[in-house]
Amino acid sequence: MKSHMVWFLFLVSFFSVFPAPSESMVRHYKFNVVMKNTTRLCSSKPIVTVNGRYPGPTIYAREDDTLLIKVVNHVKYNISVHWHGVRQVRTGWADGPAYITQCPIQPGQVYTYNYTLTGQRGTLWWHAHILWLRATVYGAIVILPKRGVPYPFPKPDHEKVIVLGEWWKSDTENVINEAMKSGLAPNVSDAHMINGHSGPVKNCPSQGYKLSVESGKTYLLRLVNAALNEELFFKIAGHLFTVVEVDAVYVKPFKIDTVLIAPGQTTNVLLTASKTAGKYLVTASPFMDAPIAVDNVTATATVHYSGTLSSSPTTLTLPPPQNATSVANNFTKSLRSLNSKKYPALVPTTIDHHLFFTVGLGINSCPSCKAGNGSRVVASINNVTFIMPKTALLAAHYFNISGVFTTDFPKNPPHVFNYSGGSVTNMATDTGTRLYKLPYNATVQLVLQDTGVIAPENHPIHLHGYNFFEVGRGLGNFNPKKDPNNFNLVDPVERNTIGVPSGGWVVIRFRADNPGVWFMHCHLEVHTTWGLKMAFLVENGKGPNQSILPPPKDFPKC
Repeated sequence: MKSHMVWFLFLVSFFSVFPAPSESMVRHYKFNVVMKNTTRLCSSKPIVTVNGRYPGPTIYAREDDTLLIKVVNHVKYNISVHWHGVRQVRTGWADGPAYITQCPIQPGQVYTYNYTLTGQRGTLWWHAHILWLRATVYGAIVILPKRGVPYPFPKPDHEKVIVLGEWWKSDTENVINEAMKSGLAPNVSDAHMINGHSGPVKNCPSQGYKLSVESGKTYLLRLVNAALNEELFFKIAGHLFTVVEVDAVYVKPFKIDTVLIAPGQTTNVLLTASKTAGKYLVTASPFMDAPIAVDNVTATATVHYSGTLSSSPTTLTLPPPQNATSVANNFTKSLRSLNSKKYPALVPTTIDHHLFFTVGLGINSCPSCKAGNGSRVVASINNVTFIMPKTALLAAHYFNISGVFTTDFPKNPPHVFNYSGGSVTNMATDTGTRLYKLPYNATVQLVLQDTGVIAPENHPIHLHGYNFFEVGRGLGNFNPKKDPNNFNLVDPVERNTIGVPSGGWVVIRFRADNPGVWFMHCHLEVHTTWGLKMAFLVENGKGPNQSILPPPKDFPKC
């Protein structure tokens, strides 16, 4: 009997020090949204920040933990925060896009985002989801596996978060406001950033970020592209990466020297410090294979081996050419889901809803737009330029408020034309707050087709509330008879943000098993502003855990 008691006491003490693997925690964070005078590129300006930090704080949690994040708005702008890539199962109230799932948090107000990281582990991120405030209001989310659950790749010695961004010397709200007044495209950024630093740029010897490493050690780099409008190449002189995860989903590991990462996407890579010593250049540079202006300033940082003198020369590398489509494709085409027994790729094989959405630009009348000669550039999905409502769509749906939206979003383009090819005579779009309704648990195949209206362009499309599988991609116009023969339904990459190739198409599949109103939009902020956005309304199911939970008591009012 005594030995049983000793064993019992041992177990009690063991699990009080080492919680059981299944034990999940509630983690509390406080985000004070405040202005902070900040100097970059040898000039200063006040910026909106969380807790006075740029980039903002990293959130750390484990799979299945619950997060309670209290956001206090101390600035003059309305604010809302999106937890990019978090599934938000039944908790759409915490998703964050202003006027889609919530009214924004007004100056002086407080809102606590309450959600659970159900069945997710990996790197995600958070950012403001109103106006252009995400230019400086962003940070990483690191979700570790449950206790005792290993990574499905060799355990790294250390982990580092690396967030890429863009910087304007001007106030970014002025940049987009002036563009909307003129009807033309906004000014491009003045520099790219690696963990908030550009490295030396023309006329300014800015400090760059330093990644300190030890020879022989392996580092898990958690990369986030928080840039507003630009896809980026990321590389390190003299080193290869092993890619192990994208958008918080494990992939079959592969080696590569250059990562392509679009705004909204995350990528985890293993970096082995394979040299004995030295300093090695890190570059983040734009990818744009269309005739569109970008910020062509390369951000630089340094991998610095321990024991190397600061005065030692840096081993250099050239970033890929701006229009290096082959380098981009080499990365994209290497991505495959891990599809192991523990982490299967559950690709829908029978489809309930076949959707075909064109994504691209257009031109609408704007009598006050003098610089645009009475016209303005707009963007659309299936020729619908989305008009933001004045109350939150999710609240309108939940409380049956009429007149806020319609559910007649077109499942196919209203006009059939040579989408990726020549010009069209009428570049005008329709406008409206139109949603597409899906029954609970319906399976969806969505073809996203770029158009050549004004110019073909790569569009990183993000779907809130879901991951999806990329089953196929190609150039030109999607062929519904031939192209499905080449679909990968076994181990396609699973993501939350996908690049629609310039002048081409991508096909995604998902199961609508999360009730609510879920935003889908281009993650190039300029295109979102111009109207390249829509939302899915996913109905409640019949089961006990298949309905939206009620809104929290502190839910903001419009």
